[in-house]
Amino acid sequence: MAKGISEVAIIRCESYDFVEVKAAVRRGINLLGGASEFVSIGEKILLKPNWIMAVSPDRCATTHPAVFKAVSEIFLEAGADLSYGDSPGRGTSEDESLEASRATGFLEVANDLGIPLADFINGRTVQTGQQEFFIANGALDCDGIVSLPKLKTQGFLKLTGAVKNQFGCIPGRRKGAYHQQLEKPADFARMLIDLDMFLRPRLYVMDGIMAMEGNGPMNGDPKAMNVLLLSADPVALDATVCRLVDVNPEYSYTVSLGMQAGHGTYLESEITLLGDPLDNFISYDFNINRNPISNVRGAGVFSRDNDAGVPKPYIVEENCQRCGDCIDICPLSPSAVDWLDNDVTEPPTYDYSRCIRCFCCQELCPHGAIFIQDPLS
Repeated sequence: MAKGISEVAIIRCESYDFVEVKAAVRRGINLLGGASEFVSIGEKILLKPNWIMAVSPDRCATTHPAVFKAVSEIFLEAGADLSYGDSPGRGTSEDESLEASRATGFLEVANDLGIPLADFINGRTVQTGQQEFFIANGALDCDGIVSLPKLKTQGFLKLTGAVKNQFGCIPGRRKGAYHQQLEKPADFARMLIDLDMFLRPRLYVMDGIMAMEGNGPMNGDPKAMNVLLLSADPVALDATVCRLVDVNPEYSYTVSLGMQAGHGTYLESEITLLGDPLDNFISYDFNINRNPISNVRGAGVFSRDNDAGVPKPYIVEENCQRCGDCIDICPLSPSAVDWLDNDVTEPPTYDYSRCIRCFCCQELCPHGAIFIQDPLS
């Protein structure tokens, strides 16, 4: 294959045994030019994982702490001054951020290595070319970012990957405002791209050793993919992930619109694959919606009588614990999902004429009771 303008390292790693993980991460970084290609001695580098909620790494919903430890040790050896952190979907306090760090297994690793938890509670407003963002201080007060996304399905944009991982740099529930303002998936993807282009991580190290398929990004099923993917180009990395799970990269807005914005490339002719052969990892049975993403959601032309034409969230009654988190999570006011006649003994119900199909309820339901129904499937 002729050398392309972007490089993606594909590295086999079949377990979270730390020795194996560190060797795999080091191999990938070395293929991309070595640690000194991404950090210099004394630089303040933020390691940004994916912590969707304070859950055990066994759920395969968060970046595994072994990957965090491996990346940390390699960049500490290179002389970087590290911090780490993320803002979970509901992380609005220091206690919640600390609990996410503890539950995901990061806190123990960080304490052993002397790496402080960055401030993902407080932040300040910045203006990019297209958007105004309120970004966590931890992401602004560093010299550079190394992003550690997780390979998972995601209802709104098909996959959560390298580009989307930086959405966690917006503290806590402030994320909901973007769902409310940007109802169309393409507009939401453009916002994510703009945010990632502003923060511009130097390297992305994706944990796909155990991925998540099905009802992701928190309540899906673990899937052994046995792979780590590394790149400085998030669009090329996410496009490669699409190919690994047999999805057309053009069906991912963060990929297609990311290239359009000049944030990277998804063209095979412009990507050099390093390490292990892509064909060794392709999963044709990966449980994911392979249809194109509809760019129309919620109220308006697809409301009421026409509502059957678009995907929608629904609650599986036997899974529902009547906790009401879906009501609290909904970014709309009043919520598009609520108790019917204030009866908290029955599952909440949806008003689909209000629902904007952001799928925040499905993403963050702690009991895996909410799924997405796609009329095209």
